[in-house]
Amino acid sequence: MNRPLAIDLYCGLGGWTEGLLAEGYDVVGFDIERHVYGEHRYPAQLVVQDVLTLHGSQFKNADLIVASPPCQEYSYMAMPWKLAKAKAAAIRADTTGAELERLNRLFNACFRIQKEASIAAGRHVPMVVENVRGAIPWVGRSRWNFGSFHLWGDVPALMPMTLKASKVPGFRFDGSGKSFQTSVEAGRKQPGNAGPRANGKGDAWFQDGAARHGSKSPARKAASAMIAKIPLPLSQHIAAVYREGAA
Repeated sequence: MNRPLAIDLYCGLGGWTEGLLAEGYDVVGFDIERHVYGEHRYPAQLVVQDVLTLHGSQFKNADLIVASPPCQEYSYMAMPWKLAKAKAAAIRADTTGAELERLNRLFNACFRIQKEASIAAGRHVPMVVENVRGAIPWVGRSRWNFGSFHLWGDVPALMPMTLKASKVPGFRFDGSGKSFQTSVEAGRKQPGNAGPRANGKGDAWFQDGAARHGSKSPARKAASAMIAKIPLPLSQHIAAVYREGAA
């Protein structure tokens, strides 16, 4: 039997892909760079290409498209800092809409690609897009969330219960009970966000200046990639739902 095909946009280290592979999909990931941090790397076929340059017609045979556009700018503007608030205010003050279009270009590219894929396929190609809560004021209300992982698009009606855990950089949120701190918060994407461990000063990842100053250091890039990984219970559930539809 043919295996269902999934496309993973902005695939990073492959949180979406791990769940898809576990459910028997063939997966092709697209990212602007190859993420390799020690033993951590993308687990399927990877195409190094800017997602903005893709045309969805090449995905007409896909059974599912998933995506996790970069979230740093949305997350930064959600922080209670003067500079973050000023940045958000400047975008809202731009009456031409150019700044809002720039902000949302990576997110909106997902739905453009889905539309092009669906037209080429002559059927609806389902897509699920993940991002942070901070994206909501700019792209609209999410349809569901797994802790801090918010979802847009063709989100299934039945979704898994969020586990009581706080994600820790460098570990997988895989449901094993061995790689997360318990009794803190539900599935946080960025650890310490305005919580007691951050002393109320905001997210620890942003406090070190990584998002504000665009650090390219390997350690920060590795931590960011690990924090951004989709939890396996979430990716595997969505993969299973659409595998049934593709059968």
